[in-house]
Amino acid sequence: MNNYILYLLMLCGGVVVAVQPSINVRLARIVGVLESSCISFAVGTVALFMMVLLVGRGSMRGVAGATWWELTGGLLGAFFVTMTIFVVPRIGTAAAMAAIIAGQLAAGVLMDHFGLFGGRQIPLDSSRMIGVALLMAGGWLVFRRVAS
Repeated sequence: MNNYILYLLMLCGGVVVAVQPSINVRLARIVGVLESSCISFAVGTVALFMMVLLVGRGSMRGVAGATWWELTGGLLGAFFVTMTIFVVPRIGTAAAMAAIIAGQLAAGVLMDHFGLFGGRQIPLDSSRMIGVALLMAGGWLVFRRVAS
């Protein structure tokens, strides 16, 4: 698949990540924060199950060979969704997204540097560090207005 298409897909993913908390917050006003997170994951689980049935090519039986930490993605996702539902009404979507993106980039460059989880090893150099610093500074500028 063309790298530009992959970039576009991830750009769309970023839009979805920005929109999802506001939708979940609206639901949380009706059912509660944890309940909204649970419903969000339940709907997502049903949708993914349908996709597996329709176009899945792997094998769910392979989960038996996974280590415990390889199964923590859902737990981390639940934490992420629940925290966005809790935080977005308090600091706003832009400030929450700025913090999320800064945290993702910082973690990403460290994961790349060490080749964590079997990923490609890409050394941390000065340009990558400057990029992270600039993004964190931008995030601070977005958040600063909310905090004052």
